[in-house]
Amino acid sequence: MNKGRKTTLQERIEIAQYTIANDFDYQKSIEKYKVSYQQVYAWVRKYQSGGEDALHDHRGRNKPVEELNDHERLKLRIKELEARNEYLEMENALAKKLAEIRRRNTR
Repeated sequence: MNKGRKTTLQERIEIAQYTIANDFDYQKSIEKYKVSYQQVYAWVRKYQSGGEDALHDHRGRNKPVEELNDHERLKLRIKELEARNEYLEMENALAKKLAEIRRRNTR
């Protein structure tokens, strides 16, 4: 099995088109482009079902706030408030610890 490598959108399109043009000869594509069978197979399947747009890599994409529905917006707000609460609790604990240290040093 070939080691995976990063590919651009244009490369994925080219690989899918090349494979389809060569009567789904995956082995030929694997050898030419140095990618794994699983990747070629997945790209061809996506290309056939959704065209070039289906080959976009959407990992790590966050929806803008405008695209969120009410439930997602509320979940996001809860997450923000929990993070702020955790930060304030940590800040408070630090202040208490600092006051305790100062009291010990003044005795």
